[in-house]
This record gives sequence, structure tokens and C-alpha cells, in this order.
Amino acid sequence: MSDETVNVRYLVDDVAASVDFYTNHFGFGVNTNFPPAFADVSRGNLRLLLSGPQSSAGRPMSDGERPCAGGWNRIHFIVDDLEKEIARLTEAGVTFRNEVVSGPGGAQVLAVDPSGNLIELFQPGDQNT
Repeated sequence: MSDETVNVRYLVDDVAASVDFYTNHFGFGVNTNFPPAFADVSRGNLRLLLSGPQSSAGRPMSDGERPCAGGWNRIHFIVDDLEKEIARLTEAGVTFRNEVVSGPGGAQVLAVDPSGNLIELFQPGDQNT
């Protein structure tokens, strides 16, 4: 079994209430906490990213549709070079749900699988700036 961390993003209505829920009921520990926009909690190899409506993940898509809790959960892959991954996947025929969105933590884009499920590709920002 791998020791690699698995990242899952959940869009939530209330970041503080979600942190309380996961820490108090399921034994998660808090890594970062920036309500009302974002927090991340961990339990073992699972890192759960809790993104509120004010987070970059909660921003409207190009067509105006706004991500919301319960329908935008997705696998979250950290990549070293987001533009390179987008080019590779586009060449392979993969479609994307949105344009690249950048926020304080980095940049992200959503790929779409054949069933319409989302896969987030995320390139962390420079934490030293």
C-alpha cells in the first residue's frame, strides 16, 4: 500500500461548519483553515479540501454556471506543469469544463470523463511569494 496522499475536493456551503463536522465526527486534523473560502483537513492518507462559495473552486464557469455542493465533487490531481498537462490531454481528445482558474493557492482546470465526471488538475502556486 502506498503512503501517497489522496486529495479529494468537496464544495461546501460553510467552510467552518464543515471543518467542525469532519474534525469532530470523523477524526480529521486541520491542515489549513481560511474560512469562509477554504480549509483542508486530513485523516491518514486522505486530504479533504473544503472549498466554500468564496474559493477559487467556487467561481462561475465560462457559461455562468456556478459550482455548488453535492454535484461538483471530483478527483484532484496535483501536477507540476498545468499547461503541459492541458496540452497533452487536449491532444489525446480530452475535453475541459472550464478555462484555467487561478487563486491564492495555485491554478486549476477541470477535465471531463466520458460520463461527465470531473477531474481537477491543480498546479500549486509559489508559496514563497
